[in-house]
Amino acid sequence: MEISEGSIVRSIAGRDKGGLFIVLSREGEYVFLANGELRKVDRPKRKKLKHIQGTNSVSEFVQNKISTVGKVTNSEVRKALAEFS
Repeated sequence: MEISEGSIVRSIAGRDKGGLFIVLSREGEYVFLANGELRKVDRPKRKKLKHIQGTNSVSEFVQNKISTVGKVTNSEVRKALAEFS
């Protein structure tokens, strides 16, 4: 599965292990993650691809908003993750 902007992923390593995040952007082997609570959109977590696991789900709303507006709010990220759970 290709991990891209708007993908919902689970952390499999680190102190945030088991947590759900949304991919805000991707640069090489790194992704930038946010969950809207502890990890805000303005300070995303940089994580290696090998430390995350895809969930085969993509938030269409977040994906469209990032591609059109360029950014998304913390509440929109929280709402997308709540709909997934």
